[in-house]
Formats: sequence, C-alpha cells, structure tokens
Amino acid sequence: MGTLTLPVLDAEDVVWLRDQEALPAAARVAALALGRRVGLDEQRCAEVALAVSEAATNLRRHAVEGSFLLRAVRTPSDAGLEFVTLDEGPGMADIAHALSDGTSTAGTLGIGLGTISRLADSFDLHSLPGRGTVLTARFWQRDAAVRMAALGRPVVEGLTRTITGEEVCGDAWAARRARGGHPAAPAPAPASAAPRPVRDERLGWAQLTGYRQPVTPGPGHERGGAGPGGPDALLVLLCDGLGHGPLAGRAAQAAVTAFRDTRAEQPEAIIGEIHKALRGGRGGAVAVVRVEPEAGTLAFCGVGNVSTYVVDPATGTRRSLPSAPGIVGHQLPTLRTVRQRLPRNSAVIMHSDGLTERWRAEAMPGFLERTPLVAAAQLLREAGVRRDDAGVVVAKGPW
Repeated sequence: MGTLTLPVLDAEDVVWLRDQEALPAAARVAALALGRRVGLDEQRCAEVALAVSEAATNLRRHAVEGSFLLRAVRTPSDAGLEFVTLDEGPGMADIAHALSDGTSTAGTLGIGLGTISRLADSFDLHSLPGRGTVLTARFWQRDAAVRMAALGRPVVEGLTRTITGEEVCGDAWAARRARGGHPAAPAPAPASAAPRPVRDERLGWAQLTGYRQPVTPGPGHERGGAGPGGPDALLVLLCDGLGHGPLAGRAAQAAVTAFRDTRAEQPEAIIGEIHKALRGGRGGAVAVVRVEPEAGTLAFCGVGNVSTYVVDPATGTRRSLPSAPGIVGHQLPTLRTVRQRLPRNSAVIMHSDGLTERWRAEAMPGFLERTPLVAAAQLLREAGVRRDDAGVVVAKGPW
C-alpha cells in the first residue's frame, strides 16, 4: 500500500452534445469558447479545436448513438479543458492498430485518433468490441502540462449527465485530501494570540476560474506526506439531489460546498455538516467514502439511494457498501460508519440511481486498468439510463 501523492482535480461538466449532423461544428465552437474561458492561448485553442473536430467527426462517421462531453478541469493554479466521447458501437478489436496513422474504414486519411493522442496532454481509450467505446483527452497550457505530468494521473474522477429534457444536473461529486488516521485533538490556544493578518481581497487565479480550494486540514499537513494525523487520506462525495432540474442541482451543489468547506474528516461527521447545509431545500441522497491508502482501509457512510462498491479488478468481484434509508437535509437517520479493508489495487465506485445496479465488472474486461475517468465513462455508457440524472465517480490508486 502506498501514500496518496497523485493529483485531485476539480471538474465542471459544461455541455453534453448528442450525435447529429451539426455535432462536429457545434463541438468545435463550444471547445474554442471554453478554451478561451479557461485561459488557453490561441495556438493551444486551435489544437483543441482540431482534436475536438476529429473526435466529433469520428462519432458521426463510425459510431452508433455517440455523445460528446466537454468539461473544464482545474487545480488551485491552473485550468484546462477535456472532452469525453461515448458510443454504443461498433467498438474496436485492435486499439493499437486504430491509433496508427493510415488506418481508416471510411476512405479517409485515417489520422484522427493518432492526431488526438498526439495533441492531448492526457489521452485514454477503452473499447468493448460490438458494444461501444469511450475516449478521453485533456489539454493544458504548456507550462501547466509540465506541472501535471510531474504529479501523475488523478486518483479519482467522475462525471454527471442530466436527464433528457433538463439543462441542470441534480447529481454532483467532489473529492479532497484529508489527514490519515483519526483527527488529532486541537492544540490549546496561546495565552496571547497573535493578531489575525489582514485578508488579501484581490482575486487570484482560483477565484477567476471558479476553482474552490478545499479547506486546509490543519497545521503540519504536507501534500503526500504525514501530518499529525498520519499520511494523506482521500475523501470522496456523491450527492443525488432530490428530484430533477435546478432545485435538485442547487441541493447537490450545496452538498459539494459543505463537503469542501467543512473541517470534518470522517464520513459520518461530514454528512452531518451536509445535512445542516441542505435544510430548507430539496435535500438528497449522500454518500461519503474515506480511503486511507497506506493503511489499506476504507470508511463509508451513506444515506439514501447512492450505490457504492469496492471492486477487486483481479477477480471482478464487487462488494456493496450499505446506505441507510433517509433524505439528507430532511430525515437524517442514525448515522453509522462502515470500515473495511481494501483489496490491493481495488477500485471504489459510487453512482446514483441514474445508473442501474446490474452492471458487472467482468463484463467490461480491462476497464479498471484505464484512468478513473475512462472507467467512470464506460460505466455510464454500460449502465446509464436516460430517465434520470446520472452521476458516477471512480477512485483507484496505490492501495
């Protein structure tokens, strides 16, 4: 088991586009607008537009029921753009061959996938022959790409999709680091406290790009290292706001804000804080997982209809973590935290009832060997339903 040194990104799902004749043009225009919004220079925006055009054109020419997701990704200092494509077939039997230039089944030059992989800072692909393919590509400004490459791939990623006919999704997810072990007792205040420094009210990059920095766990905390509470732990939230539309979306975002702002570091206490934040609104189903990589343990607390599993990729077996009935913000039951050992290299998967529970890991061979985002997108493609908002998040890393 290892310590948590991989990055945790904040993501904003900006727009889903369905497979239609205008998809390549619409995707290109939306990508250019988002690239400029997050601060990519004109050369990088042009490269993004080329990659997006290739991906969207591939969906139109080769895929069945394709869809295209455009989103922003952020760290405290940088912002980037990524896209995800999903389709229902025909899939690729030989991905390496499909990525090589000159491979085409439509009489073109056959440079689409190769072009995307070369232009992107991060590229991943998983395909199930006869069933469908998921592709992801992420783009940073060049200096940011160097920083992100040094950090490695994110350890947790997820995505959301609105119910057909709505523009606002009632599902949301978030992740942040916390100290390992149980929180240490607070240190006594000194006899004469130093005056509080004057707060700098100038807007920084985080505020301008919309990134919300999670609350600092406390003195002695070092990224990837051990503070007073031990090595880093990972906290992951999934919230399904009650109902659909803007009010459900408002509840889900209130849960995310409370999750990021609270100093609580145990799932039970975090849900208690979210319950306070959701009073007076729609409320929702909420689950919080705490992963401690070095100890190889997991703590879980959930209320309502959020499905959470620990999946062993070696065997494909999945273990369900039970949530209590209730509605956070309205009817909070007696909270109970479940603690378990994590199988080595296992994945933690959380999803709302916008995905059915009938999926099987062994029916999607290799999907947990890909990035968490590709794994989440493949699950959404395989098990997602259009009659409800959908949210899914996958955490997999050095435990």
